[in-house]
Amino acid sequence: MKQLQDKVAIVTGATSGIGQAAARLFAQEGARLIVTGRRGEALDALVAQIQQDGGEVLGVAGDIRNEALAEHLVTLAVEHFGGLDIAFNNAGITGETQPVSELSLGQWQAVLDSNLTSAFLGAKYQLPALRSRGAGSIIFTSSFVGHRVGFPGMAAYAASKAALIGLTQVIAAEEGPHGIRANALLPGGTDTPMGRAATDTPEQRAFVESLHALKRLARPEEIARAALFLASDAASFVSGTAMLVDGGVSINRS
Repeated sequence: MKQLQDKVAIVTGATSGIGQAAARLFAQEGARLIVTGRRGEALDALVAQIQQDGGEVLGVAGDIRNEALAEHLVTLAVEHFGGLDIAFNNAGITGETQPVSELSLGQWQAVLDSNLTSAFLGAKYQLPALRSRGAGSIIFTSSFVGHRVGFPGMAAYAASKAALIGLTQVIAAEEGPHGIRANALLPGGTDTPMGRAATDTPEQRAFVESLHALKRLARPEEIARAALFLASDAASFVSGTAMLVDGGVSINRS
C-alpha cells in the first residue's frame, strides 16, 4: 500500500530542490497533486514527468505571495480531485546577505513576504479544505537557521523561518480538534539550486559541509522523505513539532 494512496496534496516551490523532490515522491506514493512554482517551463517539465510515471497532477505557475494564487490552488484541489488532505508550504527565498544595520526595509520585506506571509496565505485557504475532510496534514519548511543557529547576514531569513515555527504551533493548537496536524520541517544544508547559490565556491561548500555532524549536505530526496513522513499516517500523533532534519548541524561542535 502506498503511503499517500488517494490523498490530495498541494506542494509549493515545486520547480526545484526540496519541493520538486517532494512532489515526485508524493506522486510515487499515490498522491494526486497540485504543484506550483514561479518558473513555468520547469513546472511543465515536472508535471510531464509525473504524468509519464502514471501520476495525477495539475501545475499552476505563479507567485506564492499572491493571495489569489493561494485560493486558486485550493479551489483546483477541490474541483479536480474532490478535496485536500495535505499541504506542503515549502516555497521560499534566502534573500540578500546583509548585516542588520545595512539591510533595507525592501530587502527585509521581500524575504518575509516570500517565506512567512505566503505560508500564512496558503494556510488561510488550505485549512478550511482540510477541515472539511475531517483530518489532514499541513507542513511548513522552516530551517535550523533562526532556531538553533544564527548566521551573520541572514536576519530576514532567520526571522521568517523562526516565525514559521510559531505559526505552526498556533495552527496545531487551533486545528487539532478538527483532526489536522501542523508541523514545521527544519532542513540542514541541502544541495539545491538555492543552497548552491549561497555556497558558490568549493571552499564555501566545504565549510558548510564541515558544520554538519555528517560532514555533508543533504540530498533533496532525503528532506522529501521527512516531509513524506509528516504527510503520512505514520506521523498520525505528530503535531506542533519543529522537526530537525539537519545532519547534526545544530549540535555539531567539531
